[in-house]
Amino acid sequence: MNYVVNPKTNDTLSILGYGCLRFTKKGTSIDQAKAESEMSAAIERGVNYFDTAYIYPGNEVTLGKFLSKGLRGKVNIATKLPHYLLHKTEDIERIFSEELQRLQTDHIDYYLMHMLPGIPTWERLCNLGIREWIASKKKSGQIRNVGFSFHGGTHSFISLVDAYPWDFCQIQYNYMDEYAQAGVGGLQYAAEKGLLVVIMEPLKGGRLANNLPKAAKKMLQAAHPDWSPAEWGLRWLWRQKEVGVVLSGMNALEQVLENTRIASFPRENLLSEKELAVLDKAKKIIDSAAKINCTGCGYCMPCPAGVDIPVCFRCYNDLYTESRYIGFKEYLMCTTLKAKPTSASVCVKCGRCETRCPQKLPIRKELERVRKKIETPLYSLIKKGAKLFYKF
Repeated sequence: MNYVVNPKTNDTLSILGYGCLRFTKKGTSIDQAKAESEMSAAIERGVNYFDTAYIYPGNEVTLGKFLSKGLRGKVNIATKLPHYLLHKTEDIERIFSEELQRLQTDHIDYYLMHMLPGIPTWERLCNLGIREWIASKKKSGQIRNVGFSFHGGTHSFISLVDAYPWDFCQIQYNYMDEYAQAGVGGLQYAAEKGLLVVIMEPLKGGRLANNLPKAAKKMLQAAHPDWSPAEWGLRWLWRQKEVGVVLSGMNALEQVLENTRIASFPRENLLSEKELAVLDKAKKIIDSAAKINCTGCGYCMPCPAGVDIPVCFRCYNDLYTESRYIGFKEYLMCTTLKAKPTSASVCVKCGRCETRCPQKLPIRKELERVRKKIETPLYSLIKKGAKLFYKF
């Protein structure tokens, strides 16, 4: 197993982290015995970073039961504070205390603000006293490192990186999201600022492992018959020095064995230039279904009206390159469910973005396509329901 050092705290962490979101279910509950078998195999092979969250049903309890068997000292626990469930200052301590109880521990090694979307939400947390609360918990040792997880565009991510002296951050990043979400620009910026960068969705929820177009899968198999699609994705990530810990939602022993094997290779030798060229060709096949040829460069930003243009276009393309469900969900999560929405309907058609676009895209026209396709009556209904949920 290869390891990385957190530059802020000098912690030594395995470059493969165990993502607990996808534990196997047995009926309506998590299969505790199966999960423990797979987690034991991971620890035996050097994994020492386990990621869970307050809102993952049963996950903190499952991990806590497992680690209580004399294993707590062998791992770092990462879990998350759901800002969207906080309505008063007392809620912060209540949820944190519940997490400690579930996890059967007296401290959290890596504590994240969960799905922090942008500065307005961070400012709301600050008004609830989150800065003072974090300081007291770090002083007492109940929290060792503090960070945030993020879904959104590069500009919002960079603003959050600069908003507080974080110890680490967590972003969605994979070879298809190189210029989406925080992207390579956000990755490099955070690393330059001395933050450990934890990667989630390295295989886009398994879609880069199990749902590649036939032509792309055939191309990768021809280049390396002994590599799975998942191995291509993990090798692409770990060859980048800015990548710290890569989370994998392992729920089969075969996945644990494969991923720990790949995480043990010398990082500088993971992909040759020839292999990168093959992967680039496969990416083009996957991208071929995209409808808007936005590269996600961000030159159109910032939008005076607040539209996150690259994210809107990326979610629209996801409708065709991924699935309608994925595109719709990403659009809601990354543009709509924010204190200040950044969705296509915010556009005032000023045209400033089009003067800056290197691709010369008719951005106003494309945003209107996005609005008509995604912001349907169903979208409005779900948006209203989600806001009522947050309110209560």
